[in-house]
Amino acid sequence: MRPSRLPRLLCAALLAAAAVPAWAAGCTRPLNVPLAPLGVSVIVEGEHVSGIYPRLLERISDRTGCQFKTSVVPQARLEALFAAGGADIMAPASQTRRRDQLGSFVALMETRAMLLSLDKAYASVHSLDELLGLKEVRVAVVRGNDYGEAYQNAVHQLELQGRLYRENDPEHVARLLTAGMADVALITPMSLAHAIKSDSRTAPALPRLRMTALRELGWRASGVYLSLTSLNAAERDYLAHQFREHFRTDEVWDAYKRYYPPEVLAVSVRRR
Repeated sequence: MRPSRLPRLLCAALLAAAAVPAWAAGCTRPLNVPLAPLGVSVIVEGEHVSGIYPRLLERISDRTGCQFKTSVVPQARLEALFAAGGADIMAPASQTRRRDQLGSFVALMETRAMLLSLDKAYASVHSLDELLGLKEVRVAVVRGNDYGEAYQNAVHQLELQGRLYRENDPEHVARLLTAGMADVALITPMSLAHAIKSDSRTAPALPRLRMTALRELGWRASGVYLSLTSLNAAERDYLAHQFREHFRTDEVWDAYKRYYPPEVLAVSVRRR
């Protein structure tokens, strides 16, 4: 090989390397991302899925070439798929000890569940234990939601007492509250506010929403889980970087501000 050809060969090699998609090392196949309806984070209207997290996936895909295969499932089904290795990414999700055994957590923001009701404020209730003592109060939750061990223990006790409603999504919780079948809900204010607002039958009740903070339901990290079963370490590191970079944009927070009343947003979500 003549020395004079080396610069041209080197340039050709560099150009060929630049032509290789940047995602090749990080997304070697389409990734399965089942999504459960959750406020403005994941909005499901018939066959159409939109919201902050679907948009986030689109932005990452446009920039990196990663392909995300999304589907709509109830929250409990999403949990089961992730546990079985049938979902590469669980998003959005709050961090829990049980989920940490299944995936690598990428914290993006902080959220919290609260005691929610219509009209009647439960200002005298400050803890889940005090709620358990109110034997006449009927409680609604979303099946598959997990806000920590204290929450899970309280839900179990409420079920034993025969005053728990487990629903597949926040929309059913909203209907129970507006119909007077349930007195309170344990859920994030954003999820319930979106559910109430999205249904013409329940929308007039939004100004009646009352929010009570409970001691055990404090601020919790929220973001995405990357499967320890179906993704290798390099893939998880690559995706974690992409999620963090794209979630920091003002577009995400402006979307929250446009959709939710300030009083709901102030108590239910904050930046890390």
